[in-house]
Amino acid sequence: MLKLARLAAWGLAASGFTALLPPHAQAQTPSPLAEWQYSSGIQLQRLFEPTIPTWQGELGLGSQFAPVADGLNRYQAQPGPVIDVRYKDEFFISTGEGLGVNLLSFRHIDIGAAITYDLGRAPHVDGKALAGLGTIHPAPEVKFFATYALAEAFPLTLRLDVRRQIGATNGWVGDFGAYLPMPGSSEKFAWFVGPTITVGDGHYMNGYFGVSTAQSHSTHYRYYKAAPGLKSAGLGISADWFFTPHWVMDVSGAYERLLGSAANSPITQTKNEAVVSLSVLYKF
Repeated sequence: MLKLARLAAWGLAASGFTALLPPHAQAQTPSPLAEWQYSSGIQLQRLFEPTIPTWQGELGLGSQFAPVADGLNRYQAQPGPVIDVRYKDEFFISTGEGLGVNLLSFRHIDIGAAITYDLGRAPHVDGKALAGLGTIHPAPEVKFFATYALAEAFPLTLRLDVRRQIGATNGWVGDFGAYLPMPGSSEKFAWFVGPTITVGDGHYMNGYFGVSTAQSHSTHYRYYKAAPGLKSAGLGISADWFFTPHWVMDVSGAYERLLGSAANSPITQTKNEAVVSLSVLYKF
């Protein structure tokens, strides 16, 4: 995915957190970027600013350099637009987070639902590597999410999301992550670091990492049934430079290691994946 809307956060100074920075966004596409990297800072806005603007939004362009598919060695640049518009603390539409609503919103926690998407996987993205494995078609997803920010003195933010694909693999996939504003952040610069883990059910894992009997007969891969459970664990970092009150540049990166059935799949060429993304955004 590229990244979604988020508030860049409070800087960590010797005396504590000092200044809340404006929000920004990036588009979404499958990649090792963590789910929290698409929305980091939004929860912190409510934690430190009791009054949320009626409207806030961002427009921009971004690109990321990422694997063409999970477990493959080939990388490519993936450009895309950045759109994020939010109404109060209730509704949002975003290239990164989808079309959604916060069903419950409090100072420390929000719970909501959204319609987002999975871009699927084409068999021709890596030459012959996926030939004969069929196409995973793009499909919408129903997403349920919850975010919890601990406290102003220690604004560690925890995020959980669960997504159900309507098409594609017809499976369930979920992420659990955490992120924290890091020392050196200020009104002109902010950065976050945090880990994530991803799990999938049998439909999802087999769709992306399994090899059916028919597929094994038409390819050089052996039959393989991927088990539900852990898909990957990773670490992400996001940094924002505020050139003016309206113009922001974001650089994000992530490392991810495939685990369990994903790591052991005959399709998997490498267990280690990485991504770097860059976006330039106008905030209004």
